[in-house]
Order: sequence, then C-alpha cells, then structure tokens
Amino acid sequence: MDLFLLICLLVFLLAAAGHEATAARPDVPWSQNYAILYGQDHTQSLNQGKEIQLSIDQVSGSGFRSLKTYGSGFFSMRIMLPPGDSTSIVTTFYLRSYTDNHDEIDFEFLGNSTPPYLLHTNIFTNGQGSREQRINLWFDPTKDFHDYHVLWNQRQVVWMVDGIPIRVFENKENIGVKFPVQAMQIEATMWTAAWASPDGKPPNWGQGPFRAYYQGFNIDGCVAQNNTIATDPCFGSNSWWNRKNYWKLNPMQLKAYLGVRKKYLVYDYCIHRPGSKPPECNRH
Repeated sequence: MDLFLLICLLVFLLAAAGHEATAARPDVPWSQNYAILYGQDHTQSLNQGKEIQLSIDQVSGSGFRSLKTYGSGFFSMRIMLPPGDSTSIVTTFYLRSYTDNHDEIDFEFLGNSTPPYLLHTNIFTNGQGSREQRINLWFDPTKDFHDYHVLWNQRQVVWMVDGIPIRVFENKENIGVKFPVQAMQIEATMWTAAWASPDGKPPNWGQGPFRAYYQGFNIDGCVAQNNTIATDPCFGSNSWWNRKNYWKLNPMQLKAYLGVRKKYLVYDYCIHRPGSKPPECNRH
C-alpha cells in the first residue's frame, strides 16, 4: 500500500471514530426523509426502503429530494455508480436552495467509456457558480458503494470521499467572497450532459438503461426554521459539526487533502481558468 493510501486509510478510521455515535445509528427507510423529485417510473425502492435505484434511459431520468430544508450539517450518501460505457451520464448528490439567486454544493459523477471516473464538484453562492474542480477517483465507483459527504458550517464547506477531504471552500466573506447561507434541500439525480463527456459524445443508449444505487438515508443536519435563509439556531455548538474542531481540517486531514490534489486533481478553476481569478483564489 503506498503512503497516500495509508494516510487516507488512517484519515478514514479517525473520521469513523469521531462520528461513532452518528455511524452507530441504524439506517432509516428512504421515505422517512426523502420523496421523488421526478421520474417516478424510473425510481425503485429496494431492501425494504433502505436502498433506492435511480435510472435513466432515452425517455427520462430520475431523482429524489429531502422532505426538509437544512441550515448546516454533515450530509452523507452511499452511492454505487452505473457500470459500463456511461458516457455523458451524470449521477449526482448535492444540496441546493430554491431562490432567485440560489446556493448549491455539488457532487457530480461524470460517466465515461473507460476508467477513471471523474468527480466534478461545484459551489454556487447567491446564484454565482463557475467554481468547478475535477478529480479522478482512485477506485472503481461502479463495483461497490462508497461514502460521499458534505460538511457545511459557518466556517467551511468540505467535500469528502470515504471520509477523505477532496475539496475545501472556506468562509472568506471578510474579503467579499459570498458563502452559502441559504437553507438547502438534499437532492440526488441522474441526467445527461454533452459537457460531461471529454469529446461531447451523446450517451451510448445501447448500454442502458443506466442505474445508480443509493443508501444511507439518515440526515445529520439542522432543520431550517426558515425555508429560505439558514438562521442562528443552525450555527450553534449544540450541533457537533459546528464545533471548533470542525472549523478547519486537522493535520492528518490536511495531509490527505493535499495528497488528493497532488495525485488526482485534473481541473481547478483557481489554477486552470484563464483570465482574472476570483478573490478566494488568492488565498487558495
């Protein structure tokens, strides 16, 4: 096992120990916290509601959404992605608000005809996105379930894969950078996009229908009292994800995060986009 993977394993074990009380809770049925967003006939409940299959074909995609909105939290989903030639198929897990100028925190998995699978992340604040990053996943996400997390508090947003930080967006409102402050719902969807393919190819529908599987429907989030704006009750230390030890990455997490960027990062808007850089890139 190379040093990077060993560090990642240690980070994962420490994360699991730190969230022991959360992890020990039994899974709940999907219908307790979620409902179908679209594509009802392309959505299937499995294992007594402990697993959901989303599918997409030439007729329709599918998706589901949380019943409640949240103002902070540690949001998780276990996902197994479509195998085979899934060119231009996008499988997602994300948070978003529904306002004229919305906030959004994205995991978007971009299908391909050959490995590796690309993970595309983005963040919208006050309607402004275009903050894309992409990494190559270091495993085959079509063979088994993997854990994907979003930590969102008033200090930072952290995207994690199997407990390993792969992206951080710090609160830099002091230098004029907008930070997500709107109450958001959790969503998971499947759709197609030409931009998701390196060559702009359409989906290979002969390989379809394409199916993704989701598990882990507990939600560790602060339910928003206002469906539009995250308010003070969701910022307090009574929620473990708001406590000081979650304000920044610890040294081992930081080492693993830097290792991911060194080995697997293929695009970062702060590095690869031509022209002037957004202000947060100056302190990236």
